[in-house]
Amino acid sequence: MHDLAILCILTACVGIAFYRPWLGVLALAAFGYLHPQGSASGFMHGFPAYAVLFGGVSAATLISHQWRPLPPDWRILGLLVLWAYFLLTTYNAQVQWAAWPRFEEVSKIFLSLGLPLLLIDTRRKLFFLVVATATSFALVTIKGGYWAVMTGFADRVYGPPDSQYYDNNLFAVAVIMNVPLLVLWLRETSDQGLRYALMAAIALSAAAALSSWSRGALITLSVTALVLLWHSKRKHLTIPLLVVGTALALVSLPEAWFDRMYTIASYEAEGSAQSRLHVWHVGIQHALTFPVTGVGFDGWHYAVVTLDWHNSYVEMMAEHGFIAFGIWCVLLFGTIISLFRLSRTAARSPQLAWVRNYSQMLGASLVAYAAGSLFLGLSYWDIPYHLIVIAVLLTERARKAESHPVTDRPGGAFQAVRQCSG
Repeated sequence: MHDLAILCILTACVGIAFYRPWLGVLALAAFGYLHPQGSASGFMHGFPAYAVLFGGVSAATLISHQWRPLPPDWRILGLLVLWAYFLLTTYNAQVQWAAWPRFEEVSKIFLSLGLPLLLIDTRRKLFFLVVATATSFALVTIKGGYWAVMTGFADRVYGPPDSQYYDNNLFAVAVIMNVPLLVLWLRETSDQGLRYALMAAIALSAAAALSSWSRGALITLSVTALVLLWHSKRKHLTIPLLVVGTALALVSLPEAWFDRMYTIASYEAEGSAQSRLHVWHVGIQHALTFPVTGVGFDGWHYAVVTLDWHNSYVEMMAEHGFIAFGIWCVLLFGTIISLFRLSRTAARSPQLAWVRNYSQMLGASLVAYAAGSLFLGLSYWDIPYHLIVIAVLLTERARKAESHPVTDRPGGAFQAVRQCSG
């Protein structure tokens, strides 16, 4: 029954995409991040649901002629250049049999970035894209957070099977990245019941991240909490809530959890930390040996180290050289800086308060990714690239809102969908 339900939902999403292609973009976010087919036990397990849905949405877009020109933004050019450089480094990869399959996977991610750029052209559509992304992660997070609380944080929490973030460490970073998106949704809604539900989801997200038993997740969560506190409009309420939440966590977490976290300070004597330092050293040495093209995708095969570089910055540098590393860093940190600048600009106009909310929370989510990337190889995750695209769309909407001020606010779901579809 589970497999049949997933197939029916997938079929319905493809059909809806032919009615309104932009709704297919939301469905792609749901299937990409919720990854329901990974939980299937029958014929849908391993089924390329995302690829089928992407093909349907793309066909619907071509048939409908509802797309618009790409918005003029430096990040679109940066993404194209980065993909082209990946093609170059793959052609010169040291391990060809491993590099080309990974290049194909990454190319699919870059290809999927085009649909939201072509179809998301209003503030309400942008709001629903953020909501679809946040909801997809939250549905998994709520289950994991509830399990963590009920078991006293004794068991580790994992993501959807066969997804990009199934591993407990990866899942924790994804959950933390989603917290700012939930806060953004919280700021943009006035429904009191929904606000309470979102606050509960945020609390359970923190619980799920802590129950990953990941030291990198603890550091990422701390950095993200500081950024959210910095952007908080009601620090007199936020600070006490953080203090109470921290106190509850300290009381609930088992002693073994604290013993593991204490190894952050004593990394010299901790085997896992020393292993990562060695891997980083090997990666940097290979980047110096192949400074222009690196060793190619999955270059750890050539370096004969572990199955992961355990650091996105080292991963990008070792596998693609310093030029690609520079482009990647400009895309990531340039977007973060531009979002915080946009936040300051929007603060001058009450009508652009929503732009400030979006820019602050999108920036906080990317900061969480930047922090989590220090300890995990996340260079080819799709979520940071999608957030960069959402930042592009936000910048475009902000420019148009500044030129043609509007006071619309995302309201009820059905009303907003009707207005977007009209």
